[in-house]
Amino acid sequence: MHELGILNSMIHTIQNVVNEQGITEVDKLVIEIGELSGIVPHYIEECWPAARYKTFMENTELELIVIPGMVKCRDCGEVFNAVSADLSCPKCGSRNMEILEGNDMIIKEIICK
Repeated sequence: MHELGILNSMIHTIQNVVNEQGITEVDKLVIEIGELSGIVPHYIEECWPAARYKTFMENTELELIVIPGMVKCRDCGEVFNAVSADLSCPKCGSRNMEILEGNDMIIKEIICK
């Protein structure tokens, strides 16, 4: 489970940003996680209490937004959700696809007092 390490790194990065801005507390953190990112949203939620423990974000709320893993079939041009289609084109059955979105993890918002 690499999600705890990801969160620890993210908290460190956010701390640098808020220190530069003179902010002392973060109320809410909004993160977008793509279905194809290799990061499991449920594990992020489970690791959040441990990651923020005894940090400046100890009271910070976490909101996760899951971004669908949209792809385009390189063989027939069909655009579809790769996860819902079990990583095969529903039109031609090909597994030759180009990722359009849903392979990132992005800090969307840092909401401060």
